[in-house]
Amino acid sequence: MPGYEPMSFHLATARLTMQPWAEGDAGALRDLHAERGGWTPTVEETRDIIAGGLASAAETGIALLPIRRREEGDFIGYCGLTVGRATLDEPEIAYELFKRVHGNGYATEAAAAVLEAAAMTGRERLWSTVRTWNTASFRVLEKIGFERDHVTTDDRGEIVWLTRELRRGRPWPTGPDSR
Repeated sequence: MPGYEPMSFHLATARLTMQPWAEGDAGALRDLHAERGGWTPTVEETRDIIAGGLASAAETGIALLPIRRREEGDFIGYCGLTVGRATLDEPEIAYELFKRVHGNGYATEAAAAVLEAAAMTGRERLWSTVRTWNTASFRVLEKIGFERDHVTTDDRGEIVWLTRELRRGRPWPTGPDSR
């Protein structure tokens, strides 16, 4: 991680907490994968996904973190930074939440906390990639200051690339000239 501080792996907002994965999260993460459709890992495969994520976080200083609601204490999804289709210097912000909690502002709240944590690492820019049908993700990203950059295509269709400039310690624009 030349030139970057590790991302904080313990984040909190008014309604949410995010901290590193635990083995006990495997069942809930598997349920999230199942809800998504397509491939559903076994619980053992999900434990391997979690172990791989923890090892990657130790190596790269960035991570996807489980999201829990403070009051209920329940796992509702994940949010964080990943290399994904981007790079370690300019990682992607990613999030996924159970459908039962959509529409409550949790994705925006979690993504804003991750955006602030990313700015504190010393990085200057983040990316996000979104399938064209995912209107809700576009709304979340626009709320936290991402702008569309370009579109690519893979075997599953179009992918919109969005980007967000960061300033160390100051992730949010303060006026029209602050970008």
